[in-house]
Amino acid sequence: MKRTFSRRELLQTTGAGFGLLGLAAQQALAGSTAPMAPRAGHFPAKAKRVIYLFLNGGISQVDSFDPKPMLTKMHGQPLPGPKFQTDRASGNLMQSPFEFRPQGKSGLEVSSIFPRVGAMIDDFCVIRSMYSDNGNHGPSLLLMNTGHQLAGRPSMGSWLTYGLGSENQNLPGFVALCAGHPVLGAQLWDSGFLPSIHQGAYIPLRERTPDKLVQNIRNNELSAGDQQRQLGLLDRLNRGYLARTGNDVQLESSIQAMEMAFRMQTEAPDVFDLGKESEATRERYGDHEFGRGCLMALRLAERGVRVSQVYFGNFQPWDSHDDILVHRKLAAVADRAISSLVTDLKARGLWEDTVLLIGSEFGRTPMIQNSGLEKVGYGRDHNVHGYTVLMAGGGVRGGMAYGATDDFGYRAVEKRTHPHDLHATVLHLMGVDHTRLTYRYAGRDFRLTDVAGTVIRDILA
Repeated sequence: MKRTFSRRELLQTTGAGFGLLGLAAQQALAGSTAPMAPRAGHFPAKAKRVIYLFLNGGISQVDSFDPKPMLTKMHGQPLPGPKFQTDRASGNLMQSPFEFRPQGKSGLEVSSIFPRVGAMIDDFCVIRSMYSDNGNHGPSLLLMNTGHQLAGRPSMGSWLTYGLGSENQNLPGFVALCAGHPVLGAQLWDSGFLPSIHQGAYIPLRERTPDKLVQNIRNNELSAGDQQRQLGLLDRLNRGYLARTGNDVQLESSIQAMEMAFRMQTEAPDVFDLGKESEATRERYGDHEFGRGCLMALRLAERGVRVSQVYFGNFQPWDSHDDILVHRKLAAVADRAISSLVTDLKARGLWEDTVLLIGSEFGRTPMIQNSGLEKVGYGRDHNVHGYTVLMAGGGVRGGMAYGATDDFGYRAVEKRTHPHDLHATVLHLMGVDHTRLTYRYAGRDFRLTDVAGTVIRDILA
């Protein structure tokens, strides 16, 4: 008998159908309806996975990877030209308290606070011409993580698993590792309007044991067989409901999430148990949340997880308004962990097909902060006009600097690079055309790069 639909049902099923058009097109590439099944991209990929190390708070480019001799020469003098508005009152130019030295065969200059990364700088492309749109942490964090300044958009990790799935069906395709939460927290790894199966799985790095890192991973009441039978019953009930009502994105995602949670019992306790690594390996990374996060990212990469994102710490550790010398302590932690991760990615055969991305939501001003609020009076304010991001690994040219800021490191002036361009390039390395990876929502097609973004082809190997 032919079924008649009410107007409400017609609108519900039609809307769901349009919402799934982009997903259906991606799934057709691999002939699979499983949203996390691995799929080929639009063209051959240079890399299989992304590790994104986020130094939340805003690392100072002029104290790390963008040396400025003129800043030293004009230390204590006003910034030439018209006075620019910064978030807080800024004073005169302040030279970096750290020495820069040429490193590697490339001769790229790196601050003395990053000696280990400096020693392997020939592996990195240093993008010195980043610029952003908003000087506040929240919007800038969202832009670097989701491609938009407003909350509610899917993160880059969610877009990548939506488009490509993940190679390991027993672990989340996208994992966010952080001690505490950066500003805005889970909005930075949210799936937005994409199906919730693509949301980043949050791992609290302040915990150390697998049972606490992933809560409720073990069922103390039901055996694996009992759980499987229980899930089977729920699946039959849900599928029967879907057969009567048509597509329901949220229900489909819930089904996938329950199945994923069940499968995680077999692999999650192992992958997050850093005791499986040697004591020497753990010591190299350092007993710090960021170091442990980088080591976990390595182990996740070995097991086929598509995207791992490691935040440096709770809130905004690199936000050095009071005293830029704090960067020395922070860099000592980051330098140790980053260099160990690069070393081990190479040793374990993962370097050539992993995109390693390192950056912040913005940089810092070359002028001293002079708002009267600081305790020491040796800090720098936020700077969205020019900052630095590092890229390395699969398909990236190492040992090069791309773009430039002005003589004082304040504004990007050569080969200006927006976060949309950065995201477009990461997707390109993963075999994805950023203009074609879309999702229809609320009557329009959305994408990670909004309506902008250009692949930075000069940095491709």
